[in-house]
Amino acid sequence: MPNVSPAGPPMAASPLTVAVLEIDAYASTLGWDQPARLFALVDTARLRVQEPGLAAQLGLDDAASTTASLTPIEQEELPAGTALDDFLGTIAWPDSVAGCAMTVERLMLPPSAEASVPEGLSDKQLTQWVAKHPDRQEVRMTVAVLRDGARDSAVRLREKDSPTEVLTGAGLVPGLAEALAATFES
Repeated sequence: MPNVSPAGPPMAASPLTVAVLEIDAYASTLGWDQPARLFALVDTARLRVQEPGLAAQLGLDDAASTTASLTPIEQEELPAGTALDDFLGTIAWPDSVAGCAMTVERLMLPPSAEASVPEGLSDKQLTQWVAKHPDRQEVRMTVAVLRDGARDSAVRLREKDSPTEVLTGAGLVPGLAEALAATFES
C-alpha cells in the first residue's frame, strides 16, 4: 500500500526507499519540466573501498557522514529525441552497480477519467488527448530497482509539491520498474 512520506525517510525505511526519497528530494530542487534522469545505485561501503576518490567527491569518505547503504550516482543525460523504452534497451550495467533508478515527469489521469479515453488513438494522439484533459495531473515519478528484484518508487504531484506529500510504494509505477529491471538482464 502506498504511503505518504514524512519530511524524511521513515525510521525503518529500507536502503532502497531511502535512495528513492533521496533522488526525489534531489529532483525537487531542480524544479519541474525537467528531462528524465537516470541513476546508478551503488553499495556505499563498497564505493568507499573501491573508489575512494569518487567517494570523497560525493562526500562519502567518512563512514559517519552517511547512513545510506546505497548511493545514487546520476548518469549522463539521456539522448534527446530517443524514446525512453529504446534508450533503456541499450543499457548494460557493470557488476559494481547494485541497482538503478530513474526520475521522469508525466501527465496522468485519475482512474475516473480513464473510462472516457477514446479508442483507437495512436500514442501521439493519446498523449495530446491527455494533455488537454481537464482532470490531468502532472507527476514526477522516481522508480528504483535492484539486481535482486527489489523495487520501490515515489510519486510527487506537481500541485502538491511538498516532501510531506510524496507517495511511496513498490508497485506504484510497474511499467517503468519492469523496464529498469530489464537493464540487468543479460
